[in-house]
Amino acid sequence: MTFPHPITQAERLTRLDGLRGHMEAAGTAAVLLGSTSSLRYFTGVNWHGSERLVGAIVHLDGRLEYVAPRFELEKVEQIIGVPGEVLTWEEHESPYSLVADRLASGSLLAVDDQVQLFTYRGLRGVIDDTRLTDAYPLINPLRRRKSLAEIALMQAAKTATIEVHRRAHESLIPGVRTSEVTRFIDQQHRALGGEGGSSFCIVSFGEDTSLPHGGEGDRALAEGDVVLIDTGMRLDGYSSDITRTYVFGEPTAQVRRIWDIEKRAQAAAFEAAVLGAPCETPDYAARAVLAAEGLGPDYALPGTPHRTGHGIGLDIHEGPYLVRGDTTPLEEGMCFSNEPMIVVPGQFGIRLEDHFHMTATGPKWFTQPQHSLDDPFGGVIPLPEGEGGARA
Repeated sequence: MTFPHPITQAERLTRLDGLRGHMEAAGTAAVLLGSTSSLRYFTGVNWHGSERLVGAIVHLDGRLEYVAPRFELEKVEQIIGVPGEVLTWEEHESPYSLVADRLASGSLLAVDDQVQLFTYRGLRGVIDDTRLTDAYPLINPLRRRKSLAEIALMQAAKTATIEVHRRAHESLIPGVRTSEVTRFIDQQHRALGGEGGSSFCIVSFGEDTSLPHGGEGDRALAEGDVVLIDTGMRLDGYSSDITRTYVFGEPTAQVRRIWDIEKRAQAAAFEAAVLGAPCETPDYAARAVLAAEGLGPDYALPGTPHRTGHGIGLDIHEGPYLVRGDTTPLEEGMCFSNEPMIVVPGQFGIRLEDHFHMTATGPKWFTQPQHSLDDPFGGVIPLPEGEGGARA
């Protein structure tokens, strides 16, 4: 399959302009980005966080300055997506003092909400508390509304993951262990162009499906087991995250009933995602379906033990969320998972997870919900075996 173009420098420059607009409105002179997904979002630099600060200072006056250890200079220069001066510090020096020295006296610095605590503490050691503020209110309104380019990347990633799910379903045989299926899924994600294979993978059989994030053992598949697989991959950093639940063999009447309720709850959440409505609305809609069937209420089990959905983009989980109390209005460009899992403690769990994005006319699925319990991939057009991902 052919994947969309990566995010361009022009789009990142537009993002930086948007950030500076929020900074001006908030009276903020600079934003410090750490080694987080926001650093990649604005600059293209993808760096694994450690005790050494690698980041960027976005100045209101238009300057963009990177901060990195001196011995990493050449590597950082190779991966910069938006031009800017690279400020370096030696191992015995404080990167926080370097940041402080770049700020005008008395000016306000907003700090990336995803930085590690020790980074914030280091900044507090050289900058007065009154001059430090949270950058989340400046960053999230930009990141939560995805561009067409971002949506195209996620669409391609999710399409590939659905194909991986289909192949995994076809590969199941009695006695196969969860670890073997996990390896198979990773191989298939790699074959279809996923960055580093699976970004995560949960494979659960039988009773382990009642644990939302799976059991700790390596269970072998047996006839009649409920199968729950939750996995995803990344393209240019953008994530897929899809769950399918079915039975290896013949479903019991109880499994069939709960699966049907789950499918209706997922559909109700989707229908409730109306532009301008609070993000909590789909969560209420899904739980109403469960309550009408005597499940719950709230987080009581049998029922749904967690929120109905999460935002998705460069982070698999990012705000806002489809959960009670999140009153953020639904806007065009927002992207969410829809997964009101039903858990029957000690027996099994059913999670159907697909994602949708908000359009000018309402929600639109990235992937069609599971066709049925008995035919999980009905309507899915298979990709040719062995086809790899080619970036345009």
